[in-house]
Amino acid sequence: MQRPFTTASATHSIALLVIDMQHDFVDEDAPIACKGAGAIVPLIHELAGLARTLGIPVIYTRESHRKQKVDFGLELEYGETEHCVEGTRGIEIIDELRPHESDYVLVKRRYSGFFATDLDLLLKGLGVNTLVLTGVATDVCVRATAQDALQLDYRVWVPHECVAGTSEARHLAALEHIGYVLGQVLPLASVMQHMRGSCEMPT
Repeated sequence: MQRPFTTASATHSIALLVIDMQHDFVDEDAPIACKGAGAIVPLIHELAGLARTLGIPVIYTRESHRKQKVDFGLELEYGETEHCVEGTRGIEIIDELRPHESDYVLVKRRYSGFFATDLDLLLKGLGVNTLVLTGVATDVCVRATAQDALQLDYRVWVPHECVAGTSEARHLAALEHIGYVLGQVLPLASVMQHMRGSCEMPT
């Protein structure tokens, strides 16, 4: 059963996280192409535009691995192909969602946006208590980030139209898991409505 909607407790306490919208995950011929990733691009673009208008921080995560492969960990042992290698086109965030000067971009080496990054420090500095998670992959980096967010006492909202997974089945399973125990899976329209209600328009 879906829990009742929980709102952020203070003005400007929301942040939008755009997870790994890079060529190596979004392009149709990408090494780890996420099913339906192209369809979520305009929706994330719209959501990010609203966030900027409302003064809500927009934070991008960007997976990155060294050419020497020393920071892939065990990922390549479990069926993943090389991806997001420094110096390649695949590592770049797609042009349609290119970060603005006012946005934040964090490099990560693992699935979670929190693991071995300063995301938690940034969010605390911004006074954030609620995260809107978008991007890819629902069943990998989005879910891992949601898990760590919960453990660090951040509320998690996932607009289901703004995430895509490595397969339809894994995508749906991840949404079910997130909605059951990690946060709230919501329609995009509902998330946008509550973002507007939680923030005053900058003057």
